[in-house]
Amino acid sequence: MNQSAHNKAFYLRYHSALYGVKKTESLVRKYVTDQKLIDHIFYFDKIFPDGKLVTEEIIAEGSKVFVKARLFAKHTGEVDGIPPTFKEVEIPFAICYTIQNDKIVDFWTIADQVELLEQLGIAKKEAIS
Repeated sequence: MNQSAHNKAFYLRYHSALYGVKKTESLVRKYVTDQKLIDHIFYFDKIFPDGKLVTEEIIAEGSKVFVKARLFAKHTGEVDGIPPTFKEVEIPFAICYTIQNDKIVDFWTIADQVELLEQLGIAKKEAIS
């Protein structure tokens, strides 16, 4: 199996192990060494503890695995002083992992944060002229 296929299979194991379960530090560290990603995972797990992450597309090239996904969740956790709204959200996003020796060592992600705030009722869409 080439590196790209191996890393794609690793991502699928990682996703299967972490989503839909209560995450522990030791479980996350089994797959991730990047502290920023560990913090990111627990941050979103606090806000959306029952969130469902659906992978829509995976592209693997060498040590990189790019994922297009969608988060379906209910806002039940406080975040940055914002109390739970108990609203359902659906947020598309993209994330790219760098994988070395079956561990995620780096990542970047992009999501429409304004759309998230709009779905939570915290921000309003402005009319575009």
